[in-house]
This record gives sequence, C-alpha cells and structure tokens, in this order.
Amino acid sequence: MVVRTYQDELKYLERINSVTWRIKKGFVENMNVEGMFFVNEFLEKLMFDELKQSCRSGGFGGFLPGMKQIGNVAALPGIVGKSIGLPDVHSGYGFAIGNMAAFDMADPNSVISPGGVGFDINCGVRLLRTNLTEKDVLPVREQLAQSLFDHIPVGVGSKGIIPMNAKDLEECLEMGMDWSLREGYSWAEDKEHCEEYGRMLQADPSKVSPRAKKRGLPQLGTLGAGNHYTEIQVVDEIFDEYAAKKMGIEFKGQICVMIHCGSRGLGHQVATDSLVVMEKVMKRDNILTNDRQLACAKINSPEGQDYLKGMASAANYAWVNRSSMTFLARQAFAKMFESTPDDLDMHIIYDVSHNIAKVEEHFLDGKQKTLLVHRKGSTRAFPPHHPLIPVDYQLTGQPVLIGGTMGTCSYVLTGTEQGMNETFGTTCHGAGRALSRAKSRRNLDYMDVLNALEEKGISIRVASPKLVMEEAPESYKNVTDVVDTCWWAGRQAGGRTSLSGP
Repeated sequence: MVVRTYQDELKYLERINSVTWRIKKGFVENMNVEGMFFVNEFLEKLMFDELKQSCRSGGFGGFLPGMKQIGNVAALPGIVGKSIGLPDVHSGYGFAIGNMAAFDMADPNSVISPGGVGFDINCGVRLLRTNLTEKDVLPVREQLAQSLFDHIPVGVGSKGIIPMNAKDLEECLEMGMDWSLREGYSWAEDKEHCEEYGRMLQADPSKVSPRAKKRGLPQLGTLGAGNHYTEIQVVDEIFDEYAAKKMGIEFKGQICVMIHCGSRGLGHQVATDSLVVMEKVMKRDNILTNDRQLACAKINSPEGQDYLKGMASAANYAWVNRSSMTFLARQAFAKMFESTPDDLDMHIIYDVSHNIAKVEEHFLDGKQKTLLVHRKGSTRAFPPHHPLIPVDYQLTGQPVLIGGTMGTCSYVLTGTEQGMNETFGTTCHGAGRALSRAKSRRNLDYMDVLNALEEKGISIRVASPKLVMEEAPESYKNVTDVVDTCWWAGRQAGGRTSLSGP
C-alpha cells in the first residue's frame, strides 16, 4: 500500500461544485474508474477529518476512511460509471456505508461482493400513514409507545410471536410478502407500495445455510437492536403538496409510523457464510482487491450465483419481517384507538431497501446495459415514469425514505431523472454515523440523552440503556445536512429534487 501524507492525498481530490468531489485515479492502487462523493461544508469536514486521521494512524475506527473505501471499490473488476459515496457515507466493512457501485453483467470478470450489500441484508425502511392527528396522539403518547413496545419484540436476542416452523420459513424465504399475504399478515395492496413488490424472484432457500435458518426461525416479526426502530412521527413540513398528496400525506400534524429493520440473524449469517466461501474463490480465480474485506466472486460463477440467490432469500425474509411488524403496529394502534387499521387508514406509503444488490437496466454513455447495482446504506430512487415504480407514483417519482435519529426529523424524497443519470437512480439512506458506538457510549451520558429527548416531548422505549447513547442524535450526522446536500446536488447539476415531510 502506498503511504502518503495528507497533503499528497489531497492532490487526488478535486472539488467539482459546492457539494460534489471527484476522487481521481491513483488515489488508491488499480482504480478502474473514478470515485465521487457528495458533501456540504459540514459533512465535508467529517470526511476529510477521517482521511487526515488515517494518514496519522493508518486507520479510522478499525476501518479505512470512507474516501479510501470508495477508491478501493473503484478498483474492483467490472465496475462501470463511478464508485459513488452518498452524503451520509461513512466507514464500513469493505464498502463504505453509503457507497453505491454498479458492475457490467456482460463483463465476465465483473464481481459481486457481500461487503457491497452488508451484513443486515435488505435492512430497509417502511412508512405507514394514518388519519390520526398530533392532537389525537398526544394525550395517549406514553400509552401508545408502551403498546407498540409490548406488541413488537425488541432487543438482540428477541424472539417473534409470529407462528413459524421450518416449512413456513422455507416458504417465507422463497415467497417474501406473498407469504405474508397468504398467512393474513399483510393487505393485498401492501406489496404494491414495496420495492420489488416485496419479493425477489431469484431467491433459492437451498442456498441459505442450516445455521442461518436456525438463527432466522425464531426472529420473524422482531425489531432487533442497533439503529433499528419503530417510530411514531408527525408531519412537520410539506415542500411539494402534489407529491405528498399522492402518498396520502395530507396535512401538517398528520401521524405516520416508520419501521426500520432488516433480515436479523439470518441475513447476517448469509453474509458471513458467503465471505468465507469467496475468500477461497478469490485464490482459485486469481481475483485481486485492495482490501481483503472486499472479498468477492465473479457474478456468473457458481459461488456468485449462490450468493445472489441466498441474498435474495434473506431480502425476502426482511420484507416478511417488516410486514409482520406492520401487522403488529396496526394491531397496537387499533387497540389503543378502539378502531380498525383500515378505519385508521394505516396504508403503506412505501418500503425501500438499504442493503441490497440488484440486476437493473441503465443507460451508460448512451447505451442500455444490464448492471448489478450494489447499494449499501443507500436507497433506490427511480424517477417519474419508470416502469418499476407503482402506478400511484408514476408522475412524482419513487418515494425515498430517509430516516433521521431520535430527536431529529426524517424525510420523504422523490426520485429524479438527474439522479438516474448521475448515480444509477440512487441516493442516501439516513443520517449516517458520526461517532462509533463505542465512542458514543464513552462520550455521552444516558440520563443527559433521555432528558434532552423529554424536553422535546419525545417518549422512547429501548431494550438496553446503552442503545440510548449509541443512537443519540449526537452520534449521527445532521440528517438535514444530508438531505440538503442531495437537493443542492440536483440543483447544481440542473436537476430537480422534491421533498416532503415528515
């Protein structure tokens, strides 16, 4: 590895406009394409501080700095376009979290890397609307928070209450939300407002190891821990009334519910199993990478195809998991307000994936190409009139759900044609960590965080006190900075970005 001073590193970085930076070839070894990342002045400081610290110590929190990881991904075989860091980008395993990369399916050397999907396969966000108002919820705020906490199991070792046996699990991995519909845990229209309609058809449960299935069997319908949450939100601002109304977001003060979770232990085990296999495959096929965490296999190799099929199965599990929690959340609201979920208008606005690799059609240099797009900590954001988004959103573009942190806001964006051209229809996924979990626990006080939330009128329920510090707003970047960066990137490139609350 080339060791350079911070000043030498800066020679490979070029500002394109106020929010866009280019990473030139040579920043790391063997780059096949350039890198690019989007940051405003506040996020920029975090990114460059990471790089500066790594020049002094050789690493950042156990990983390479985000910029170096974007560069290393640009060196993977078969990558096309650019290796792109979205505004919430930060260091992760292999790929940075918030790093998108596309690989040409027609290139026999193109690879698929589990590090470009992540350990929590199809971690994603789902947003439900209601016809309730803030005035309806405030008097029962504490009771409703407790009711949700009682209905939805949380915590590292949490076990689900959705009946599930080995046969059910096999069908769930293959069918995704079609299983939830058949078993009565989702509404027929739910999957219409879900990416991939809640089912990846290439799923093959036989490619999921017995150990992964054993971990997944008891966990269906559980939130888990970490940054996963079920949150009752209030619409605070509407920037695009037409787009908002198409989503059923009608007025300020409207209550929505956001569910953020993934494939739990099953997805983690699928990723772990695949990394072990791919490290051996790389030696066999003489695949070289700049970082061993970027273990990969050729897409069309048996191992590459096995991973795609196992990943798709884990993705289906994640959609069933969110569907199960949607069922439980609907039950909690119905019980609290002595009504029915239907009468409360608890319809899904949209469900998006954050950690996934998908085969998609895109135009590159004026030619249509079939690409395998890795989105890790990033969200698909397709524009108006795209055939893969619901009829309801053909005129507005795909809803994009950007979760904030405890005590801050979340956003709903819409996909644009400019994003399709610049980032293969991809944008950010959330605030992005600014402090590691360990650093958050060292620097923050449990009661200080709780008191700050209480002052804002926020009620929380957590499985473990340490999660309060780990997920405190101070542990993350400012989500408004992240979304503003997306907006400015669209403006400066001549595009249009629409935003709507909550």
